[in-house]
Amino acid sequence: MARAATTSDVFNAIAEPQRREILALLRAGERPVTQLAQELGMTQPTASKHLRVLREVGLVRDRKAGKQRLYGLDARGLRPVHEWTGGFERFWNESFDRLDAYVQDLKQAKQERSN
Repeated sequence: MARAATTSDVFNAIAEPQRREILALLRAGERPVTQLAQELGMTQPTASKHLRVLREVGLVRDRKAGKQRLYGLDARGLRPVHEWTGGFERFWNESFDRLDAYVQDLKQAKQERSN
């Protein structure tokens, strides 16, 4: 089955590691494309292409500020990802509960051996 175009699906868009790095940088606030490119060690055209994809799926917004364009995070676009990963919360909670019980058993066994 063919994958959806990265510009139409937030999951495909964030599957690209450099796009996730851009989102992580934008958590700290707006930046121009030149600064993002420099911080990530990529060319400005490459950063612009990634920003276009992120903007098209609703993860990034842009605005003019004088002669430059500033890009900022729009985390509302991550809602589908949050909802999907939230479905695994029960699994992780149960896993951590089992791990906690195991650690408590180890501590108790160690304490019994010490006595």
